[in-house]
Amino acid sequence: MNTSIFIFAIIVLFIGLSFGSFVNVCIYRLPKKKQVLFGRSFCPKCKKKIKWFDNIPLISFLSLDGKCRACKKKISPQYFFVELVSGLSFLMIFLNYDNYYASFLLAILLLIYLVIFFIDLKHFIIPDVLNYGIIIVAFLKNFLPDLNLSFIQDIKLSLIGGIAGFFSIWIIIYLYKTFKKTEGMGMGDAKLMAGIGLLFGWQSIPFVLFLVGLAVYSIRFIFSCRSWTINGYAIFNGKKEKLKVTNPFWSIHYNRWCNLFLVWRCLI
Repeated sequence: MNTSIFIFAIIVLFIGLSFGSFVNVCIYRLPKKKQVLFGRSFCPKCKKKIKWFDNIPLISFLSLDGKCRACKKKISPQYFFVELVSGLSFLMIFLNYDNYYASFLLAILLLIYLVIFFIDLKHFIIPDVLNYGIIIVAFLKNFLPDLNLSFIQDIKLSLIGGIAGFFSIWIIIYLYKTFKKTEGMGMGDAKLMAGIGLLFGWQSIPFVLFLVGLAVYSIRFIFSCRSWTINGYAIFNGKKEKLKVTNPFWSIHYNRWCNLFLVWRCLI
């Protein structure tokens, strides 16, 4: 490997790991409506501030054996995993794309979708600031030079895709609430799909809905088997959730599969 490429790869990897650390901050603080740009990192268990040498991506987690130096309590492996995924993803993006506009766009989208995925995984919400961030980035990409990506870069087609994406989920929300008399999905889902439509165009909407639906109901089928349940409950996110045929299972896991799809599309 060329020395300059190797040095570039190391720098990109470190930047990606550092942004992964920031992603962890966002995952923890955004649901709590806390400031993410300022304030020292602290242990979520004992609240002691973390010193800089205990905040080095990957290395600190391994050297401390996944525990807080102050209280010795276990730190979630999520922190290590997110940093690793972010670092390797940055490496893949910047080594595979010569167009720096494309690289920066993919890196930004990847970070936002990582935050969304893990917040939704734990809290079942998508903060508006993240959805609006995707929508803004997806809109502005239409004014960049040719990115040579699978994104739509025609402003009219992009806007049509955004509108189609939003209303495809809004209709599902409306119909479910009308017939079931209860909330099935939130408007955050519609905003997420609007971002997808802005990025990939209206043609992507049926494919994404089909792919996500297939994944969701495949998992539902697996977890509905007796061997995967305990007294009619399935274990999700460390908590027991009642499984019923009429449950809005789609809404519980829809966002996660959408996010996985989008992270995957950012990397290929």
